Formats: sequence, C-alpha cells, structure tokens
Amino acid sequence: MAEPVLSVTGLRKFFTVRRGFPRTRTVTVRALDGISFTVGEGEAFGLVGESGCGKSTAGRAVLRLVEPDDGTVLFKGEDVRAAGKERLRLLRRKLQIIFQDPYASLNPRRMIGKTLTEPMRVHGIAGREEAASRAAALLAEVGLPADAALRYPHEFSGGQRQRIGIARALTLEPELIVADEPVSALDVSIQSQILLLLQKLQERRRLAFIFISHDLGVVRYFCQAMAVMYLGRIVESGPIPEIFKEPLHPYTRMLRDASPVPDPRVKVAMLRIEGEVPSAVNPPSGCHFHTRCPHAMPICKTVYPEWRQIDGARGVACHLHGD
Repeated sequence: MAEPVLSVTGLRKFFTVRRGFPRTRTVTVRALDGISFTVGEGEAFGLVGESGCGKSTAGRAVLRLVEPDDGTVLFKGEDVRAAGKERLRLLRRKLQIIFQDPYASLNPRRMIGKTLTEPMRVHGIAGREEAASRAAALLAEVGLPADAALRYPHEFSGGQRQRIGIARALTLEPELIVADEPVSALDVSIQSQILLLLQKLQERRRLAFIFISHDLGVVRYFCQAMAVMYLGRIVESGPIPEIFKEPLHPYTRMLRDASPVPDPRVKVAMLRIEGEVPSAVNPPSGCHFHTRCPHAMPICKTVYPEWRQIDGARGVACHLHGD
C-alpha cells in the first residue's frame, strides 16, 4: 500500500476564552480532541459534521494556520509541526486552502492579477512577465476571462469570486488543498459548477483534498472517503459508498437521513434525534453523543467508546460495536 500524502495522528487544539459579564471567567473550548485520519494521493477526503464540531479548525491546524497543541501531521512523511519557519514556507507551496467566504478572503483594494501573481513572486518561482502569463492561464483554467486580472473583487459575483479563490490556491502548484466549505455560501446552481470545476482540477492535476462540509450530499458527490466529527472527535470514518449504505454510528445515520436523496421512489426512515448539540466548553461525560442518541446505554453515560477498526478501511467509536 502506497504511503498517504497526509497522515494526521492525535491532533489536538484547545482554545482558552473569557466569558461572562460583569464577572468573567476563563473556560477551555476543546475544538479538537485527538483526531486521526489519512488522505491518499489524489484522494478527496471529507470532514463532515454540524457547526461547531471542529472540522474547520482541523483543516487550519493541518496547515498550521492555527498551531495545534498536540499530535502529528505528516505530509509525504515529513513532520509539518516540526518544520521551522523557512521549511514551513516551502511546505506551504504544496499545502494550500480555499476559504469559505469568497469575498472576505480577497483583498478589496487589490486587483485580481496582483492577488494571483504575488505568491509566485514572493516564493521566487516566476518573474513579473512569467507570473502574469501564469495568472492568465490560471484564470482561463477556472473559467474566467483574461481581463479579470484587471478588475477588483467587488466586480465579480460570488461564484466568480470563488473561482478566483480556487485559482489563487493553485498558483504555487500544490499537491493538497484544504477546501473549507467552498460552496456553502453559493447558490445551488453555482455550487454544482464549482464542484464540477474542482473535480476536473482534481483529475487533471492529481490533487488531494481535505473537503470540509456540513452537506453530506456534496461530500457524497465529490469525495471518495470521509470522517464524521462530533464535538472535536471523529466518531466514524471510511469509504463513502460503505458509510452511506450502512452507517455504523447513530450520529452518522442521522446526518445521512437528513440529507435529501434525489429520487422520489426512495423511502427514508428518519432517525429521531432530540436536543441541541452540547457545548465544547463542557461536553457530556462518556460518549458525547449519548444525550441525543436513541440507542444510549448506561455505559455510554460514563465511558467514552474506544476506536474500533471494523475492517481495513472502516472505523467507529460507539459502544454498539463493542466486543
């Protein structure tokens, strides 16, 4: 078996924040609590879950846009967390990100051409003329006209701005891209165009993706494998077809059943889930999902389930699949 392009083990990130008024208190948000996953070469790996589960923090921690507290991140066998300033700068040529908001992630005072050529010149991989030529080629590759280089972000629609964000992520010829909910802010019709574009780029450039989303329909279409997160931990992972056919964790089943199926003949039996997502500041004891789980047992309230590898590709953390 080939070595994965990215291997994440035991990744943790806690945030300390102050809350309350007029008397404030310091609390700890357990954004990531020891997650592990791998991404194969040319593979699109999905990270899914409800808002606040830690999936976006996971993507940023992999790139060290936020510094992890613990864990290992290996890119093609090299420890990203151990990389010094200069080495990390070189690694970031191969590790890029597409942000969720296609407007906030672009400098409103900078023309698009400057946005695309600056990374090439900063990293010393192209001079002025070559960088401009490469930027024009990138704009064409993402479906934008050459004169887009002479315009500002406010002159484009949301879908066009996301295409610019994709072009910017490609400027340094990356091998892995973290796509942080890249279509969630777009209309449904535009979402399909962006997904088709990303799919073509993945095939043409052999790109690996960490695709972060709360929409299982999008993940099902774009990704080959996925991990389901709940309150900072991964509760299930495996290949897309197997997970959608037979989810092992009740939370995964809830997410799948809440995702519409474009076939009126398919009958979906909705799993009844009550209650709100608990706070990451004070997660429930035992299995964090037991307060909402229809299959909760006494052990679920006191003991967090161990990770169990069901077969070579699938794993789950649930007492329903204990020995």
